[in-house]
Amino acid sequence: MKIKCPKCKGNADLAQDFSLVTCQDCKLEMSYGEYVKYVAHNDVTYSDILGDYAGSTEGQTAGSLDEWD
Repeated sequence: MKIKCPKCKGNADLAQDFSLVTCQDCKLEMSYGEYVKYVAHNDVTYSDILGDYAGSTEGQTAGSLDEWD
């Protein structure tokens, strides 16, 4: 599957089992989990993406991005 490379903004490949993201243009290679964290930390458009993994946040906050490191 083709996804946007967070480093060079070109086309990166996401493995079929969602385990690895690679970009031939800039030689990026990282796990999908690292990719999600990288995008969430570096692109304000997706800064709330980690909140989706926090489960129910009723009555509490999901925390800051730094707490997810």
